[in-house]
Amino acid sequence: MYRQDEPEVNFEQISSRIKGIFGRFGLGGGGGSLVYGILGLIVIGILAWLGTGFYTVEPAEVAALRRFGMFEDTAGPGLHWWWPNPIGTRAIVDVRQRRRLEIGVRGDTPFPEESLMITGDENIVDVQLLVQFEIKDIEKFLFRTVDPAGKTIKDASESALRQVVGARDIDDVLTTEKEAVQADAKELLQKLLDTYEAGIRVAELKLLNVNPPAEVQDAFDDVVRAREDKERIINLADAYGEDILPRARGDRERLLQEAHAYQAQRVNEATGQAERFISILEAYEQAPDVTAQRLFLESMERILPDVRLFIVEGEAGSGILQLLNLNEMGETPFTPQPPIQIGPPNSELETDSTSQ
Repeated sequence: MYRQDEPEVNFEQISSRIKGIFGRFGLGGGGGSLVYGILGLIVIGILAWLGTGFYTVEPAEVAALRRFGMFEDTAGPGLHWWWPNPIGTRAIVDVRQRRRLEIGVRGDTPFPEESLMITGDENIVDVQLLVQFEIKDIEKFLFRTVDPAGKTIKDASESALRQVVGARDIDDVLTTEKEAVQADAKELLQKLLDTYEAGIRVAELKLLNVNPPAEVQDAFDDVVRAREDKERIINLADAYGEDILPRARGDRERLLQEAHAYQAQRVNEATGQAERFISILEAYEQAPDVTAQRLFLESMERILPDVRLFIVEGEAGSGILQLLNLNEMGETPFTPQPPIQIGPPNSELETDSTSQ
């Protein structure tokens, strides 16, 4: 987790080295030379001791510095100096490393005493959890909480997960609300760690396996399959609705437009006939005889082109009961009708013409 970079000072070893040096140079008999020699060695020893205060911090590390056991400051990447032991100590920690914690499982080995918990509807569910976290405050991580990356975060993770799962039904935990369980458990775990001043930031919390107890596993699998079939059928129905509804709306618009067009046509025809009748009436009121004669002639122009006339003189044709069409044998024989008047209204002229 962190490395302690603080060499210890062995005074006995230093003393033995000084005595060896005195013996080598013949300074063991005393005198002023001995005093200066001892002072020089003391100075060299102090400088060597102070030199042990130099240390290096890597780019991903942070050093926590203490003096006489009290936290003083932090140091970032680079070459630094701090009071050596026993005055000062330093602890260098890798703060960018993402640590992980597993709840309910270690590799392939399950731990049911950690993963089994009760849901809100008083069912039992087996939930395995993975937590990834980082150090966000080195002072709190090292000096405020006992074993923050071990027992503290493990107990807090179990507590947060059990609280979140205990507020939901087992069906929600197993199927539709896994993402919500993860998000709520992560938020609650971060609040607990901040309350404990653990100096940890939760990077990710993920549910590894969520299963019912083995005794009822088959029944829950059937429920899951039934819900999947339900969702599939609903999606098919929605797709069919999205296909048929636009076509039905298109047919409706087409029928409405055709109805409006037919309505406009009939109204225009009726309006035109009414205006024509009014114009004829106005002309008739101004010149009744001329208008009547014109109407009669126009009617005859429409009728006579499609009429075949048979003229019978006097009594010669009075006994004819049926006149056959000799030119076209396939047509229906002609049956004479009573004479009709041909001429303008109130005309005294009569003809013996018969038309069909």
